[in-house]
Amino acid sequence: MHKVSFKRTLLSTSLLMLSSNVIASGFQLNSQSATGLGRAFSGDAVIADNASSMARNPASMALFDDVSLSLGLIAIKSMIEVKDTQYQGFNGSGYTSHSSNFDDAGATSFVPNFHLIIPMDEQWAFGTNLYTNFGTRTDFGDSFTGSEYGGETEIVSTNLGLSLSYRFDSQWSVGGGIDFIYGQGTLKRNLSQKLPSGFAGTTALDIDEASGWAVGYNLGAVYELNRFNRFGLSYRYSPSLTVEDGEKEVTLSLPDMAEFSGYHDIEHSRFAFHYSIQFFRWSEFDKISFKNARVPENRYDWKDTYHISVGTTYSLDRKWDLRMGYMYDESAQDATRSIAIPDSDRQWFSAGATYRLDSSSNVDIGFAYVLGKDVTVEQTIPTEANSPLRGANLSSLNGTTRADGLLLGVQYSQSF
Repeated sequence: MHKVSFKRTLLSTSLLMLSSNVIASGFQLNSQSATGLGRAFSGDAVIADNASSMARNPASMALFDDVSLSLGLIAIKSMIEVKDTQYQGFNGSGYTSHSSNFDDAGATSFVPNFHLIIPMDEQWAFGTNLYTNFGTRTDFGDSFTGSEYGGETEIVSTNLGLSLSYRFDSQWSVGGGIDFIYGQGTLKRNLSQKLPSGFAGTTALDIDEASGWAVGYNLGAVYELNRFNRFGLSYRYSPSLTVEDGEKEVTLSLPDMAEFSGYHDIEHSRFAFHYSIQFFRWSEFDKISFKNARVPENRYDWKDTYHISVGTTYSLDRKWDLRMGYMYDESAQDATRSIAIPDSDRQWFSAGATYRLDSSSNVDIGFAYVLGKDVTVEQTIPTEANSPLRGANLSSLNGTTRADGLLLGVQYSQSF
């Protein structure tokens, strides 16, 4: 057998597993604020109740009269189950079948965020922030039977934003910004212990802390019908991101995003109602390109997706605000599925609260339970046509995956 042929094919197949997420469609994250988390991010492009709103719409900075700062941290626990799964591996003369279930391949991640808005006069405002839009992490450990399909996967992007907003009049405001995106990833795979001697357990892929930079931009507008009702619209251009570890170089396209939000404060009541619909151009993620890896481009059949969220905020008294929300999040994957990090349509159930420390500072907490669906996955790793197997499969994996998640966020906000 040609071990190098198997490894090249395995590298090509395994990189698909970078391209999913257990929290949102594709590998997109919702983690820019604990406040937004508590309402399932409904209305986030226009509510402007703290500085984190600039991450969803730079025009919302025009709604601030004072310097505003927000600092937060969101803990993300992904719960990934692989069940009813059979692994078939070539043993030199034929195929053997093995159970390949795994209780929890998920992981816990901690995602910080920072946002600062500085009004310069009655028309102009400047802002800067640091947070993440994309990321994923899973670890199947050493005991997973189909280790060439699992292994360790981690990818995260850090977004440094610089933005300006301009208020035309009492109703219209616009904004725009530049995003400096730093990406970092780790991808490790070993061949299964169920394969023949000489293959079993050998390292097939080892990309360790590959990193790189890219530049994007975002635009937005806010329309204030009156002091009780306003609407926000934003667009974010996401570039292709190239990461390298000194030997290999991998390029993948990130999706553009557009969002429309509404906020309605019900007059003479303590309730406000808010909603958002966000679109993701995941069809741009049509391939992964390689350099110095001696493998061809990987083609994909991802589709454009959306999520829609609704929520409400209730002012309990001068100290407390309570909020809740619901989101429906559509999967980006279509026919091509991955067992490493399954993607499916998901439902978000969120709740949160604000506690005012004084007239200029508050603490927010937010919680969300993300409910996924069972997904049937069928994957194979073929050999090359000139190998002794003459195009047969090295191994295959068939089963069901499910991914749920828990998110918990805390945030401190201060105006000056």
